[in-house]
Amino acid sequence: MDKLEEIFKMQQALNDDIISRRHLEGISDTEWIQKQTLAMLSEMAELLNEVNFKWWKNPKPVNDHAVKEELVDILHFFVSMCLRAHMTPDELYEIYLEKNKENLNRQLGLSQKEGYKAP
Repeated sequence: MDKLEEIFKMQQALNDDIISRRHLEGISDTEWIQKQTLAMLSEMAELLNEVNFKWWKNPKPVNDHAVKEELVDILHFFVSMCLRAHMTPDELYEIYLEKNKENLNRQLGLSQKEGYKAP
């Protein structure tokens, strides 16, 4: 099992435990994705707080470990959404490869999509 597959498996086990322990059965995949998106936004706000985005405040030293923990929290919700969208680790990888190639082509001016003419 590769690392991404292991992450998906572990996240599914955590999700199943939370649903059972907190009696959250019966929520649709769509509603779960909505809830997880909001949770991810909350984690992103926590990440922003860790990297001193508030220019009107005195900066504090950045805690690199706390930044990494917030990134992992974001990953938890991202993987949960992938699971709710019935996406496998292999499918995520394949779609990522396609999208990464398209994004590079956009920057190189090779995309048919408007607004990406290379400088």
